[in-house]
Amino acid sequence: MVVTSSSGTANCIPGDFLRSDLVLFLASDLKPAPDILKEESYRYAGSDDIAFSRYTSPDFFAKEMEHVWTKVWQWACRLEHIPQVGDYYVYEIGAYSILVVHTPKGIKAYHNSCLHRGTKLKPEEGMGSSDQLRCPFHGWTWSLDGEIQSIPCAWDFPHAKPESLKLPEVRVGQWGGFIFVNLDDDAEDLESFLGEIPEHFGGWDMENRFTEFHVAKELPCNWKAGAEAFLEAYHVVETHPQLLPGTGDANVQYDVYSDHVTRFYAASGVSSPHLDTPLSEQELVDAMLVGDRSLVTDELEVKEGETARVVMARFLRKTLGEKYKVNLEDVSDSEIIDTIEYHLFPNMILFPGLSLPMVYRFRPLGCDPDRSLFEILFLRPLAPGAERPEAPEVSYVKEEESYALADGMDAGMAHVYDQDTSNMRAQQQGFKAAKKKGETLGNYQEVRIRRFHNVLDKYIQQS
Repeated sequence: MVVTSSSGTANCIPGDFLRSDLVLFLASDLKPAPDILKEESYRYAGSDDIAFSRYTSPDFFAKEMEHVWTKVWQWACRLEHIPQVGDYYVYEIGAYSILVVHTPKGIKAYHNSCLHRGTKLKPEEGMGSSDQLRCPFHGWTWSLDGEIQSIPCAWDFPHAKPESLKLPEVRVGQWGGFIFVNLDDDAEDLESFLGEIPEHFGGWDMENRFTEFHVAKELPCNWKAGAEAFLEAYHVVETHPQLLPGTGDANVQYDVYSDHVTRFYAASGVSSPHLDTPLSEQELVDAMLVGDRSLVTDELEVKEGETARVVMARFLRKTLGEKYKVNLEDVSDSEIIDTIEYHLFPNMILFPGLSLPMVYRFRPLGCDPDRSLFEILFLRPLAPGAERPEAPEVSYVKEEESYALADGMDAGMAHVYDQDTSNMRAQQQGFKAAKKKGETLGNYQEVRIRRFHNVLDKYIQQS
């Protein structure tokens, strides 16, 4: 439904047009969705163009580094990256390098810089293990708890007092098995920053999941452009036409919550409204298998009176439960098959569902506004009483390579990611080539992008 709006109101009414089919789909499920998925929280966020310079300008990038990245809580690693005392993980954002360490007293984080002449204590990003923190240049050494232990030729440093040589700490917080860091000593606490996330994820035990595989790829675009490609389903009709038979792309629900949290909710097992010819329930099941086929071992037949959603949910509930040795009998059809996606500002995207269990992270590469790093983790449920597997090594995929080369990646999912990232170089170049100096966003389907920029501006203006 389209209506004429006055200034400050939306040009669409999602409650009458876009959500009605989603409600109908959910009502037909055999195991109903939890109440948290029945909520709707759309807010109009404006209609002005967003300047392309926000994606290309070194000056704007510098403002982000100074006023956003140094102020926000950001996910550095998961508990399985540093399970034992002495394990560490180096997380980098722009010019900043943070050393997250499992110490005898718990998880701590330090600025990854020697107090002698500045050399990184641990030069490479990623995980490792050590019983001390030793500078590779001159050998100054600290305990895991950040206390100075050894200075070669200490006689030459009578002015360097132990109390002034404790490694400066970075704030650390934990939620859902994720370890977060914040460079601002005065920032709000993590619980407050997470907004609705802990409540909404109360039924999705993210801590008791393990990283099945971890893929990273450098993208030829600004970090925001990379993230925004996954904040809407508006692009599906053009970029992923093979998904239309099994995805209700135009029926996606978009929700806006507190400053740091937005959501979209897309039904599977239904065909796109963009298709002219309705599909049978059996055709819908077959269409759903275009994506991740790694778990499919036999044919799926829809019996009379059944829906594709119920059949696929039943199949995946059994298959996933057997593979990961978990009981999924009380898990709703929607949580099994649908795309449920939360964005945690600024750069973390979480999918709490069971068949699409991803976590995304987007970061600038160094201080280059034209390049970014996109990471994908698949988090699977941990069997009760099972020992948590070691975190896998990151599988790096080159820009020109397919995601199909990544360890653990299903070919169907790889094709979808290849389609997503194939647009990004052209978009980044188009930002600079444009005579029109800004992007025009939809009021509903792209509201999460606009909210993202509104909050970005809020941080910059507050600082």
